[in-house]
Amino acid sequence: MDKDEILAKSRAENKNKDVYEQEVLKQASRSAVVVQMALATLFFVTQIFTGGGINWGLWAIVFSANMTINWVKYMKLHRKSELMIAIAYTLLVSVMSGYHIYHLIISPAIL
Repeated sequence: MDKDEILAKSRAENKNKDVYEQEVLKQASRSAVVVQMALATLFFVTQIFTGGGINWGLWAIVFSANMTINWVKYMKLHRKSELMIAIAYTLLVSVMSGYHIYHLIISPAIL
């Protein structure tokens, strides 16, 4: 395989996308998830200390980002490890969402 064939194959795999831009987007995605977790932790701790209870819906939203990232990675890369992580996050998000919705339904509404 000569240089031109390798270059053509690389372009076909990357669909002429800028590799540097792809790396920047990947780092931005990771940073966004870290910021979500930091804010959720701050809100979670503040809510507990002010007597507001635990907001599991907040954590369901935060973990849904990781869930989505892992599902997309699994669909594109077909790695079993990504599938296992995606399933674990899906279960976590489902349980937290269910608990949050259940808590909203059974708690008395203030009108």
